[in-house]
Amino acid sequence: MKNLVINLFHIVLLHIILTGCTSYNDPIAPVIAEVTAVTTPTTDSTPSYTFSSDEAGTITYGGSCSSGTTHATIGNNSIIFISLSDGTYSDCTIKVTDSAGNESNILTITTFTVSSSDDSSSSGSRVFVVTGNSGKIVRSTDNGSSFENVTSPIGGRINGVGFGNNTFVAVNSSGNIVRSTDNGTTFDNATSPTSTILYEVEFGNNTFVAVGLSGTIIRSTDNGSSFSTVTSRTSEHLTGVTFGNNTFVGVGRSGNIVRSTDNGTTWDNATSPTDKDLTEVTFGNNTFVAVGESGNIVRSTDNGTTFDNATSPTTKYLWGVGGNNTFVAVGNSATIVRSTDNGTTWDNATSGVQGSIYLLGVGFGNNTFVVAGKSGTIVRSTDNGTTWDNATSPTGEDLWGVGF
Repeated sequence: MKNLVINLFHIVLLHIILTGCTSYNDPIAPVIAEVTAVTTPTTDSTPSYTFSSDEAGTITYGGSCSSGTTHATIGNNSIIFISLSDGTYSDCTIKVTDSAGNESNILTITTFTVSSSDDSSSSGSRVFVVTGNSGKIVRSTDNGSSFENVTSPIGGRINGVGFGNNTFVAVNSSGNIVRSTDNGTTFDNATSPTSTILYEVEFGNNTFVAVGLSGTIIRSTDNGSSFSTVTSRTSEHLTGVTFGNNTFVGVGRSGNIVRSTDNGTTWDNATSPTDKDLTEVTFGNNTFVAVGESGNIVRSTDNGTTFDNATSPTTKYLWGVGGNNTFVAVGNSATIVRSTDNGTTWDNATSGVQGSIYLLGVGFGNNTFVVAGKSGTIVRSTDNGTTWDNATSPTGEDLWGVGF
């Protein structure tokens, strides 16, 4: 009888091996541990961190930190945190869930401090830079409470501004590009390969990417000093671009969405659920969110490969979107909508702006949202977009872009 049981066991085991049966339930949870903590204090707003795991699995982030890296492998895993505002981070956690659904221990990341600015006039924090019509550039060194004029080397409408590697880069409607390496105090002209309208610029992986009219895409790998044209997958206008999880995503007219996973060198079309114009796109908490015509909001949780429609509380044209763990979108008639569940659902917020002012651009940094719009309007929120106050603006020009 004993031999019969053993033989039956061997037969079952052989069957599992030959048929690839996967019904075995893995009862063992991954174990993760810190390997290399974030250097503290650090001037890097996207610091790296290394932890180890004895199983592969999906990474879940908790607290104030997140990363575009969502898969852990066996051994050491190096991640880069999504842009962090200046401050101290003591609530960041990581866990890994294996393919059987077993959750690891929750790893608390050693407390670290980000102090990314070397500009003494900003009291140790980075600045907000806002751009607009007639070459207008204004900046704030008090977390968006008040703004002052900056001398601009160009005219025309400056549509967008981005920040990375201690450099602000802004683009305008004549293909001009300007940059600042002194925290937005002064700007100089950069070399541009185009004279067509450029709508937006974004930074990621030491690369600036700008998009514009008729599908124009240009990129810079020398910190915004010079740009070169790359091949685009669309001839439709591209009006927004963002970066997350090692991926650039651009959006534009008639619902067009393009993406690049090689630092903007080559681009592919992404699946879009709409034929309505998309004006702007942002990334936060492993989610891409784009907004546009008729209050349309779309989102992607698969690294920008496909997008789905989200339920929007407005039919107003939405011009801008930004954020991280909370998303804020703005538009016509002083509309502000916000989402606290990764862009799945949205609610109206009270902007505090009187009349039918168009709100056009959103920026987020140092736990503060700054929104800019028509006639020099600037409002800000320090409670994740719940309430808004007017900031002191030095201009009556329409303002389009917000960078931090």
